[in-house]
Formats: sequence, structure tokens, C-alpha cells
Amino acid sequence: MRITQGTFSYLPDFTDQEITAQITYALEHGWPLSVEFTDDPHPRNTYWEMWGLPMFDLKDAAGVLLEVNACRAANPNSYVRLNAYDASLGRQTTAFSFIVNRPAEEPGFRLERAERANRQIGYTTYAYATARPVGQRYESP
Repeated sequence: MRITQGTFSYLPDFTDQEITAQITYALEHGWPLSVEFTDDPHPRNTYWEMWGLPMFDLKDAAGVLLEVNACRAANPNSYVRLNAYDASLGRQTTAFSFIVNRPAEEPGFRLERAERANRQIGYTTYAYATARPVGQRYESP
């Protein structure tokens, strides 16, 4: 199952050249970038681990791609995403966010159904990967 999160989730994974084009677009608009990673890509898990600090003062796309590649190399079995932030409206909002690295095998999610009071039905998702300990979720069993 392919996890789809972020701005370009409907497209195939970007090449480094396409990632550089998005980085250049963000830098031209004055949007700082950050790199994050996780081994739990649950849709409600919005707080991924930050790779370094947000790059507020970087003006070169090659420098950002260097950080993306360093995070990929250090976390080959994790999801890595690139975020751009826009503060032009007086508050920091996400301009775009997309996955730039994913594990070779993505086990996916299952839908769990639960009956609640007054015959209401509730649903939640359960990531198959979280059955393993952190750091071992996407390694071969």
C-alpha cells in the first residue's frame, strides 16, 4: 500500500530534479523549508521528527537538497518529508509538504470498527508497521 500524504500525493514520487524545482519555487517565494522523518506515517501523526533546524536563511536549493539527502541516508527505512512554510499572512502556515523518501515495503493500514453508545459506529485506522518496535518497523522480519 502506498502512503499518500501531502501536496503532491496523487503524483509518482519526485526525482531529485523535481524536488529541486519545488525547493527553488519555495525559495523564490521566501518560504523557509524543513526536513522531517518518521516510521509511523499515520494520517493523524502530524509531529514527525525534525532533521536539523528549519532552514530560514538558506537561499540555495542545493543546500536544501543536501539536507534532504543526508536525512535519506541516515533514515533509509523511514518516511522523509519536505515542508515549506509561508508566514506572509502574519501566521506560519504550511505552503506545501510532500514525501521525498519511503521504505521499500509499506505494509499499510487496517480499518477498525467499534460500536459506541446509542448504536453509533466509530472507525479508526491501525498501521500494521506499529506492531514492531520503533526503529525496526520497516526492516525485513
